[in-house]
Amino acid sequence: MPAAPILPNTDGAVTLADILAQQGALDPERAKQVKLAEIQSGKPQEEIITGQKLVTEDALVKAKAVFYNIPFIDLGAIPTSPEALNTISQEVAERFKVYPVSIDAAAKQLILAMADPLNLTAIEFIEQKTGLRVKPEAAVPSKVDEFISTRYSTELSQQVTEALKEVEPEEEKKSVDLSKTGFIREEKVSEIVSHILDFAMRARASDVHIEPQEKLTRVRYRIDGILQEKLTIPSNLHDSLVSRIKILSGIKIDEKRIPQDGRFNFKAGDNEVDLRVSTLPTSWGEKVVMRLLKKSGGVPELIELGLRGTSLKNLQDAILRPHGIVIICGPTGSGKTTTLYSLISKISTPKVNIVTLEDPVEYKIAGVNQVQINPAAGLTFASGLRSFLRQDPNIILVGEIRDRETADLAIQASLTGHLVFSTLHTNDASGALPRLLDMGAEPYLLASSMTAIVAQRVVRKIHDKCKVSYVPDPKIVEDMKQVLGPLWPAGKETKLYKGQGDAECGDSGYLGRVGIFEVLPISEKISRLILQRSPASDIEKQAKEEGMVTLKQDGYLKALEGVTSIEEILRVAQE
Repeated sequence: MPAAPILPNTDGAVTLADILAQQGALDPERAKQVKLAEIQSGKPQEEIITGQKLVTEDALVKAKAVFYNIPFIDLGAIPTSPEALNTISQEVAERFKVYPVSIDAAAKQLILAMADPLNLTAIEFIEQKTGLRVKPEAAVPSKVDEFISTRYSTELSQQVTEALKEVEPEEEKKSVDLSKTGFIREEKVSEIVSHILDFAMRARASDVHIEPQEKLTRVRYRIDGILQEKLTIPSNLHDSLVSRIKILSGIKIDEKRIPQDGRFNFKAGDNEVDLRVSTLPTSWGEKVVMRLLKKSGGVPELIELGLRGTSLKNLQDAILRPHGIVIICGPTGSGKTTTLYSLISKISTPKVNIVTLEDPVEYKIAGVNQVQINPAAGLTFASGLRSFLRQDPNIILVGEIRDRETADLAIQASLTGHLVFSTLHTNDASGALPRLLDMGAEPYLLASSMTAIVAQRVVRKIHDKCKVSYVPDPKIVEDMKQVLGPLWPAGKETKLYKGQGDAECGDSGYLGRVGIFEVLPISEKISRLILQRSPASDIEKQAKEEGMVTLKQDGYLKALEGVTSIEEILRVAQE
C-alpha cells in the first residue's frame, strides 16, 4: 500500500510531527495535538515530543534526518574502522559527540556520525584537524556515546589501530629506508592477523571472512551462525594480510589465480584452534575464509544439543542397537557433524571398534579411528567404506552419503551386523527415504536396514541476562496452535521472549546456539511405506500419527519456553 503523503503544517511547511506521522512513529491525531501545542505554548515541536516521551530516540533521530535532509546512520550495523578512529582522538570525539565511521581516501572525505549534525563548529574544527572534508550523518545520541566509550577502548580496535599507526602508507614508502619499513610492515601485519584471530576466539566465531572491496578490506565474523562485520582495514594492506595468512597455512604466496586450501594452528592463552583456510580470487583481490575448529572444550551431550522427550528416547534406543543405519539430515551448517560426534562419544568404549571416514576430520575423539578422505589419492567415501569392512569394525561413521555406491555399501555394512552413522542433505527426516530410493537403493534392503532418521537445524539462544517477555500478535498465536495441535500448552497466557541486547551479547539479544530436531524411528508401518516407495508426505503423516515431533513443533515449544525467539524458528524452519 503506498504511504500517505506528508501533510504540511497550516503555513504550508512540513514539520517534525508530520514526518513522524508519515514514518508511522506517531499517531496522526497525536501529531495534530503536537502542532497545536507548539502554537499555544511557543515551544519547539522536538521539545514537546521529547518532554511527553511520545516516540523513541531512534524514531526522533530518523525523522530529524529527513527534516534536515541529512543521511541517517545506524551505528549498530557498521563495523569499526581503525583507520577512521586514527583521525580524531577519543577526547575530541567525546567533546563534540561525534564518532568517525570511515574514510574515503580518494575523495579525502571523513564520514562522521554526529549526535548533532548541525554543529558547524565541530565540523569546522575536525576538518582543520584532519585535513579531510567531513560528511556529517545523523546518529542516535546514546549510540554515539556508547560507540565512543566502547569502540575506542575495544581491544580489537585499539590493537589494530596501534598496529596501523606504525605501517607506512604505500605512497610514503618511496622516501624512507625500504628495508626498515618492510620489516616494520611485516611485523605489524602479523600482529593485525593475531588480533583478528584472537578476537574470533573470544567472540566464539566459527568463521572469519577477509574480503577485499573497492576502497577497503572488510573483516566479518560468523557468530552464532550469523555474519557480523566488525572491522575494516585499508585496502593497501590487503595483499600483506593475505600473504601472512598464506605463509601460516603453507599455501603458495605467488599463486593468486586459483583457489587454494591450507590449515594451521593458533593458540591464545589456554585455548587452541585448528584453522582451515580457503582462498578465492575475486575481482578486487583474494578473499580468505578461515574456519575455526576448537581443539579444547569437548563434545556436547545430546541434552546440551537440544534433544529431549520422545525425540531423545527414540534416538538413544536407535544407537544402542547393534546394527542398522542412523542418518542425520539438514542443510550445510545445521550442526549435523556435532550431533554425529555426540552420538559417537556416547557409545565409544574400549569394547567397540569405531572407524570414521570424514571430509575433513573436524574434531579428534579419543579412542576413535578417524580417517580423512583424499580423492586425489583414491580414498573416497565408497573406497574407504569398502576397506573399513576388513578392519573388523563394530561402528562405522561415513561423513556423507553422496552417491549410489556409498548408499549400497552403507546398507550392506548394516545388514552384515554393523551400526552405521551418516549424513544426508535433505530438509526433513521423511525426505531422506525417497532420496535414498532415488539414489538406487533397493526398497526391501532399505526397509530392513534403516533404524532412525534425524533432521535438525540450529537456532540462536536468547541471551538470558537481557531476555524480556511480550504478548505476541494473535495471528502468530493462531499459527502456533495450528502447528502444535495436541502439544499446545493450554490454560495459560501465551508469552514469547526476545533479547533486548547488551554489551555481553554484542547488542544482538542472542548468546550461544541450540538445536531443533525431529527424530523419525523406522517402525513396522513406515517400513511398509518404504517398500511401497511412498512419497515423503505419506511417511511424515504416518510418523506424526506415531508421535513424531516435527522440526517446527520442536522450535515452537522452545520459543514458548523462552529458549529462542519466534523469529529464529521462522528463519530456519519455515517451509
